[in-house]
Parts: sequence; C-alpha cells; structure tokens
Amino acid sequence: MILKLFPQRPDHPLADSKEFKRILAEILVDRPVNAVEELRGWYQSLKHAENFRLDHYLDVIRQLDDAAQPHLRRLERDYLHSLHLSPLEQQRLWTESYDYWGEVAALYRLCLQRAQLDPKSKGTERFKGALPLVMTRVQAALGAQVRWLAYRYGPVGEDLWGKLGETYLAAEAAGHAQKPVQLYPSVRGLSSVAQHYLHSLVFFTSSMDSLLPQQIDLADRLVAHFSPGFVFSRDCRPDSVYWVDAGSGFAPARLARRPGVSRPCLRFLSPGPTLTALTELIHLVERGEVPSDLNLGGEYPPKVLLPVLHHLRVYWALQPPQRRHHRHSVKTRMAAVHGFDHCYAVFAGAAGHLAREAGVQHWLVENVSLGGFRACLDDSKGERIKLGSLFSMQPEGGENWLLGVARRFNRLAGGRAVVGVQVLSRQARSVELHPRRSGFSTAIPGIYLRDGGEPGLVRIVLPQGGFNVRESLDFNLEGRSCVLIPVELEESGGDYEIARFREQSPG
Repeated sequence: MILKLFPQRPDHPLADSKEFKRILAEILVDRPVNAVEELRGWYQSLKHAENFRLDHYLDVIRQLDDAAQPHLRRLERDYLHSLHLSPLEQQRLWTESYDYWGEVAALYRLCLQRAQLDPKSKGTERFKGALPLVMTRVQAALGAQVRWLAYRYGPVGEDLWGKLGETYLAAEAAGHAQKPVQLYPSVRGLSSVAQHYLHSLVFFTSSMDSLLPQQIDLADRLVAHFSPGFVFSRDCRPDSVYWVDAGSGFAPARLARRPGVSRPCLRFLSPGPTLTALTELIHLVERGEVPSDLNLGGEYPPKVLLPVLHHLRVYWALQPPQRRHHRHSVKTRMAAVHGFDHCYAVFAGAAGHLAREAGVQHWLVENVSLGGFRACLDDSKGERIKLGSLFSMQPEGGENWLLGVARRFNRLAGGRAVVGVQVLSRQARSVELHPRRSGFSTAIPGIYLRDGGEPGLVRIVLPQGGFNVRESLDFNLEGRSCVLIPVELEESGGDYEIARFREQSPG
C-alpha cells in the first residue's frame, strides 16, 4: 500500500529533466554517426529501466527519436552518395543506421506491451492517445530496416516480416490502421500504419536486387509517391498481383503461387490506377519534365530517373516479367575476374598471367540458360559485387572465356551470396581501335563482341569515356579492315561502355 501511495522514482539519468535536456542538446549538435551511436546506447539502457510511468517513458523515447532524424538522414546520404568512404566506413554507417531502426522499434513495441500488461494505470490512460503514432513509428522503423537490407542486398527474414504483419494486424484490430498521423515533426504530410505496411510490401515486390543503392533510394521515393494508388484489400480482385499472409511471417508472393485456403490474415495487392499514373510520368520524363510535387530527395536528370521508372513498370505490371530462356540446373565451378582492364587482358591472351597477379574469384554455378547463369560465391568478407560490373569467366575444365555483366546480387545466410550474370559474348576478342582524326595516333583498347549483335552492326566494349559519337574508328581483326561509324551508346558501366557501330569499307 505504501509503495502505491508513494511510487518509486525511476533510477535513470534520462528521468531527470535537467539532465535529459543537457543530453538532448549535446546529441543535436554531435557528429551524425557519433550521435546515432550514443542514442543506441541510451536505447539499450532504457530497455531495462524501471519505475518509469508509461507516458513519461514514451515521451523520453519520442524526443530522442525526433533528435535522431536529421542525423539518420545525413548518414543515409553519406552512405549512398559519398565517393570517398572506405569499406569499413560504409559498414559502420550501415550498421549504425540498420541497428538504430531495430532498437527504436523494439522500444516502441515495449511501450505497447506495457500498456497491455497494465491497462488501467494513469500512465497507460495518458499513453492511449499516442497509440496511432507509436504503431506508425514501429511500422516506419521496420520498413526502414527493409530498405537498409536492400542497400546491401540482404534477405528480409521471417522475424522482420512477422513484426511488420503483427503491427499492422494489431493496429487494424484496434481501429488505428488507417489513422493519419504526422510521423515526425520534420516530415511533411501524414501517414498511417497501413500506409507504411503497404510501402514495405510494394518496395519488396519491386525487385530491388537488380538496382544500384542510389537507384534503390530513388525507387523507394517513387514507391512513397505512388503507393496511395495501390489497392490493398482482403479480397482477391481480377487485377490483384501479389498476396501476403500478414500473420505468417512470410514475404509477399506473386499470385502465380496461390495462397491456398482462405485465412483471416490474407491480404491482396493490386496496382490499381498506379500503372497508368506511372506510364504518364515516364512520358513526362522522356520529354525532359519532372513534376514539382515529385519528392526525389534531390534533382535528377531524366537519364538517371528513367531506368528506375522503367524498372518499376516491369515489376508493377499485371503480368510478371517472363524469362527469355529456359534455365537448367547444373553444378559446376567457374573462375571469374572483373573490371575492363582485366577482361581486356583475358581476351588478349594474358589470362594465365592475370590469374597469378590479380586473384581470381571462384563461383559455383547453380543454373544456366542461353542468356546467362546464376552462381553462388563466398561473401564472408562482405565485399558486395557491384551491379553492372564487367566479368570474364571460364568454366572449370574449359578453354573458352565468357564475357558478362552482373545484373542481380543477393546475400544469403552463412556468408554466401548469389550473383545473376547476363552473358554478353561467348566469342569475345580484344582489339585495338584507331580514331580517324588527323594527328591522333593513340589506340583505344576494345573488346569485340563477335556474337549476339544485329546484322550490319558491330558491338564493342570500350573503356569509360571511349565512345565518341562524332569519331569513326579504324578496325582490324585477323586481316579484315573496316571503318566503324558510331551509332549509339548501348550501356555505360563503372569502368566500361558498350557501343554500337555500323561497319563500312575503308576508302
């Protein structure tokens, strides 16, 4: 009785208002990565704090979370756009950001659990008005973890999907799923639990494993722009494309695989009017126009934005993208080297020297098709293969080298990863090209793609910046001489370009 009349004060530094204000002020002006690291330390201590009244406990967490937002945005910008980060610095930014969202979500979930355990206390009564905001912040934090996993091509596990679905179903049962709230003071507009759940579902089904991290960020912002047009319902509509069992902990799946017996937690997703709106935006951007209400986090030229828009249109379509070639399961080892210079050396006949000097990767090919293959590799060092990288590959026991480009990348458990490679040529050959400008004699190295081209056109891989639409090239291969007239730049990677030329007799 005495304890109830005179409740114990929480024995925690953040319970003292003066100390809390001092700590908060220091966090606001600290370096972003240090501030986030310190906040995570406070969150860990708050997990075990006792005697906090629930509404006071939430207020402390909320203010710390508000203070973190500008720092988190800065870390994300640095991770995506800084050109001078070492792999160790990149890893630290990723870990601090990903772990922050997990820990703040855990604290908000702890608030919800405490409210359920003690529903009639004064603190819980005052806490109830904040329920929609707390649940929305949980959902947004878990969705941020999904996004950070995509930046490193990591798998979204059942635990994360389970929490996302559980939060959505709990909010729906409480009547809060559609309740609009202002997520953070620094965030414009209103959002809800259902909106953030839908965002995570659309984001995941948009196949981010074939986009670069900067493109993933753009795609995420486009998902936020278009997700209000998606239809998320209990009923399977004729235009439904995906389904999810929100109570199962499993990822959403295409309706090509049916959900089976009807269950209360089944939900269906269709693009609704979004496809039309997306197509209209593509037409605008193709004309060089970007709407002012499109929040992309910065200004991007059409050539950067269009590939992401086209990608989303493929994966939001009513019919899933079809494989052009049938795949066959195999188990064979393959040696691989990457980068234009190494590939040029391979097809110039220096593969043996390269293997000794450059360090060859070893992959285990799991399936192949006419257009490419899927391989498993050691990812224990955490060194991500950059999408769009150029590779030369030789199957074990074979003499021939292939030339290809990494198109997909996914991390697996146990320090393994898979890479999807598109084969550019099975008969590539290194060549020297001579610009026809008078007084310019330096040769340009190139890799001639002998197969897979269109009649009358020649495809050549050049070093980055090697293509000039106004510069014809002299080309000689095995005694055959011709002039290559530039047609177009087909693709540009990190250190290479693929260009098309029209062949013409010298004269």
